[in-house]
Amino acid sequence: MPDHSPSRFAPARRSHSPSRFAPARRSHSPSRFAPARRTLLPGLTRHNVGTEVLAGITLLAIALPLNIGYAQIAGLPPTAGLYALVLPSVVFALLASSRHLVAAPDAAAAALVGSALSGVAVAGTEQYAAMAAAQAIVGGLLFTACAVFRLGFLADFLSKPILIGFVGGLATDILLSQIAKMMGIKVSSGADFFPRLAQLVSRLGAVHWGSLGLSLAAVAVLLTARRRMPTVPWALIVLIAATVASVTLHLPAHGVAVLGSVPAGPPTLSFPRLDWHHWVEVLLPALAITTVTVGEGLLLARSYADKYDYPTSPNRDLAAFGAANIASGLSSGFTIGSSTSRAAAMDQAGSRTRLPLLVMAAGALLLLIFGADLLADIPSPAIGAIVGVSVAKLIGIGEFRHLWRLSRFEFSVAATCFAGVLLIGPLAGIVLAFVLSLINLLRKAARPAVDVLQGSDDPHLSLTAADDATGETVPGVIAMRFAAPIFFGNAQTLSAAIRTAVHRAPHPVSAFVLDMEGVTDVDVTGAEALAKELQWLQGQGITFAYSRVRPQLRANLERMRLFQGHRVFETNRAAVAALRPAG
Repeated sequence: MPDHSPSRFAPARRSHSPSRFAPARRSHSPSRFAPARRTLLPGLTRHNVGTEVLAGITLLAIALPLNIGYAQIAGLPPTAGLYALVLPSVVFALLASSRHLVAAPDAAAAALVGSALSGVAVAGTEQYAAMAAAQAIVGGLLFTACAVFRLGFLADFLSKPILIGFVGGLATDILLSQIAKMMGIKVSSGADFFPRLAQLVSRLGAVHWGSLGLSLAAVAVLLTARRRMPTVPWALIVLIAATVASVTLHLPAHGVAVLGSVPAGPPTLSFPRLDWHHWVEVLLPALAITTVTVGEGLLLARSYADKYDYPTSPNRDLAAFGAANIASGLSSGFTIGSSTSRAAAMDQAGSRTRLPLLVMAAGALLLLIFGADLLADIPSPAIGAIVGVSVAKLIGIGEFRHLWRLSRFEFSVAATCFAGVLLIGPLAGIVLAFVLSLINLLRKAARPAVDVLQGSDDPHLSLTAADDATGETVPGVIAMRFAAPIFFGNAQTLSAAIRTAVHRAPHPVSAFVLDMEGVTDVDVTGAEALAKELQWLQGQGITFAYSRVRPQLRANLERMRLFQGHRVFETNRAAVAALRPAG
């Protein structure tokens, strides 16, 4: 999940920025859905081409240091991060419908690549790089499948608390490795979070003060200067200044680690040569990254489309992510996701087209061909500072506080997911996230609102939920509203509610009305439970009737023989008027 700014899923605004996981506000402008003439780069005109080129240069300045850092997190050489900026960016720019999405390596993808491959291959080897490329290709195929079969809705199961916890855990895990790099301390890259934390603490006596001093200076510039001039690419400025200091002060001779030799030349196309079982091993992490990116990318695309009133196609964007990931794998890159911070940077720079992606790709290609030697003296602690500052914002302390104020249960879900990522790893953490989402969904569905309806004598007003515990609609009649589909998870809730209402009624019950307006479906288990209660009511001498049955539900109830012998009313008042005892 990403090198994102605090507003992780919402476009950057100058003021009143929403929470990074807040849902996008929908636009209802007629032009939003009006057909538009198909062009290669929609929105590009001769009047804005200069602005778009400058936005592309800004995007390149942001992407270069981050991609180098993310490649190292993934256990890959710096060139892998640069390769992922070239062909994938071109493919995505030409295929996507969103004008603001940026397909690029991010913190989540880098962490999942590193954690998935560290146990099956040795970082720095050809096999490791081939498996990283294979993971990108598998992820691309999964994106394509999501587009073809319209499976983007699956990402909706990652609720806001789940995303906060998962992203926060990943960010904390990455931050630990960057702090170690800033201090010049080596920790095991393949170990879990707490063993690495113990290693770092035990080796504090071996801090390299030159590396730490350089890192602190970089952090100070990034945190203070960025607040005053946020549009300036401070990460690139810090990287250049640190490299100049490294060369002029001979920092490598004093023990400060640098990137070292970087191969020059453009990316070349090749297919990873791996045994079939290696392809199987990268399937789960590819699925995890795909799921997270689907959720982030589609929400981000919708946010910007609503903000600037242009049409998008979710399935087309998923297909573009798929093609970009396949291109990354074939060009020796690694898995890419949706970068919120870079999309926000494009927006702040005034970009309204995908031309900046092409400018970024061209700049990265030129750097690989003519400027690879310039990367050799980049100090590793400076990269650690840049990546650390970027991911620290993703821990989401403010969002945890917000959840605590709104819902202790949702907070506990986020905290559990956060702890799960750190305790059992990112891959198991994403599985835990889905399990928690399903449990939360079933918990809410199993306990829907069940109300005994009441109202005044005014026939023009609808009956509403009772405010007290009288337990009847009128003497002798209970009208009950069940506000959910009746299925295996809540069938017993309905059964208990019917019997409890009858037993607690202050007067003997002669008629029971079930308001079906909130019931959209009834499964086999729910039908059996409802049939059992109908028999029980009949045994008690109570007349049963339905009210407000949805047309599409009638056929289902008739097929299950739940309509036989029971009256159906259009309104609750009509049912009560017809069934209330005389006198």
